[in-house]
Amino acid sequence: MSFLKALIIHPEREVSSKLREYLSSESRVKVLGEAMTSFEALELLENISYDVFFLSINLPNGVDGIELTQMLNQRKTRPNIVFIADDELMAYKAFEVGATDYLIWPFSRSRVQKTVERLHRFSAQARIVDRNIPDNSDMHQELQEETVKLNLSDTDEDSFLLALRRAWDTSHKGRMEIEKLPINLDGKMILVPYTQIVFIEAYEDYSFVHTAQDKFLTSYRLKNLEERLNRYGFFRVHRKYLVNLEMVNEIASLPGSNFMLRTAGRKKIELPISRRRISDLKQILGL
Repeated sequence: MSFLKALIIHPEREVSSKLREYLSSESRVKVLGEAMTSFEALELLENISYDVFFLSINLPNGVDGIELTQMLNQRKTRPNIVFIADDELMAYKAFEVGATDYLIWPFSRSRVQKTVERLHRFSAQARIVDRNIPDNSDMHQELQEETVKLNLSDTDEDSFLLALRRAWDTSHKGRMEIEKLPINLDGKMILVPYTQIVFIEAYEDYSFVHTAQDKFLTSYRLKNLEERLNRYGFFRVHRKYLVNLEMVNEIASLPGSNFMLRTAGRKKIELPISRRRISDLKQILGL
């Protein structure tokens, strides 16, 4: 009999234990792990193809259940999500990001059984859809390659080959790039102009992009953003921070040969500068 592989992600042991107890009597679900943060869950997901996450809305370390689901939505496949919350306040948002169910703590055994029924109903529907996908293998076999022969003179053939070489030569073509960073927000892709980014903060394998008004969690790694934004005036002042130098209006020395910079704008932000990056920064600033 097939079963769903489940991961419980909740910071409170009492909730996790009770859910595990209720699920232990369900032969259609097996709990294969517990996590207390979004990042622990992502690490486990890299090794086990879970079918369902029982996921707390509130999680520690900066990434809550809704944000984790938004990150999972960017993947080709993701587990079903059953949210666990203390009240119904986030229910609309939960279903908006794709929840399969929403449990309110304290929940009963019968309510968890209904959740399991719903999960299996969803899984069965997914299998039916898979079976209804037409098999195009015969059609592919019927497709045959065809070569078109052109009767060209020697001059025309030389011109044709020269045109082909120019068309295939990409060395002279610059890659088109707009100066905006795509960020997934609530299932929509927004484009944040580079000029509006104040600084970017590394967070595990992810990053927070800070503008003057907002803070966005992204799946970009700081190293990749550094490579992308370096030529647009961004500088890695610290292993955790990438700063838009256009947004900096002050660099100050601190006791112990340490330095910090302060960003412009109504809300001034102070960021440390690591010692090994000071000389590079001075060179950029012509000091």
